[in-house]
Amino acid sequence: MADNDLGHARLGLAISKRQVRTAVGRNRIKRAAREAFRRHQHELAGLDIVIMARNGAASADRIQLRRAMESLWQELTRCCENS
Repeated sequence: MADNDLGHARLGLAISKRQVRTAVGRNRIKRAAREAFRRHQHELAGLDIVIMARNGAASADRIQLRRAMESLWQELTRCCENS
């Protein structure tokens, strides 16, 4: 996470083959991240955010990914409000 001078949030995705072997799995994670970002971008104005996959991301199902993304976005918005 870093500040930008644009007035709107930007999203970067770094989903490596090392963490998620198949293209289908990487794309599934990217779709979930983009959708969560779309829903929360108005709360994160002026930030650049990069999402990187962790070990358990490849084996997580759609619901687990959605819950994980939601909790991360809530934590990020709380962090931004306190700054």
